[in-house]
Amino acid sequence: MSEPVSYDIPKILAALPHRYPMLLVDRVVSIVPDGEIHAIKAVSFNEGFFQGHFPGRPIMPGVLQIEALAQAAGILAIETLELAGTGKLVYFMAIEEAKFRAPVEPGVLLDLQAGFVQKRARVCKFWGKASVGGKVTCEVQFTAMIADAPGA
Repeated sequence: MSEPVSYDIPKILAALPHRYPMLLVDRVVSIVPDGEIHAIKAVSFNEGFFQGHFPGRPIMPGVLQIEALAQAAGILAIETLELAGTGKLVYFMAIEEAKFRAPVEPGVLLDLQAGFVQKRARVCKFWGKASVGGKVTCEVQFTAMIADAPGA
C-alpha cells in the first residue's frame, strides 16, 4: 500500500476543473492511492444554496453532499491513475444506493470519505460516506468515467 498524501487548495484546483461555486472540496486530509480518500468541505452559512434551502432551517442539499463525495473520488482517481496534467476528466455517470441519514447545517466541517469498489482504466465505481462529527449524513455508491476533456 502506498503512503498517504494530502492536498492543499492549490493542488485541489490543479486536480479538479471545478471552481466556485461548484468546488465542494476544501482540503484533502489523506489519499491512499488505490485505496481511499479523506477530504473536508467547510460548510459556511454564506453558501448560495442556503438562501433557498430552506429559509429558517438551512440544510445542505443531499445532492451536493453526493457531488462533494464525487469530487473527492475524482481526486482519488486522478492520483491513483496518474492522470494529473493529462487533460483527462472524471465524469459522474451513475448514483446508486444513496441514503441520507442526517441534515448538514451551516458552520460544520463535512468529512468526505470515498474509496474504490471497482477500478478499470476508463470506468471506476466508488463508495462514499459523508459525516459530521462522526455522525453519518450520507452514504452512496457511484460510478464515474475517465474521458478526454471536450475539444481535446
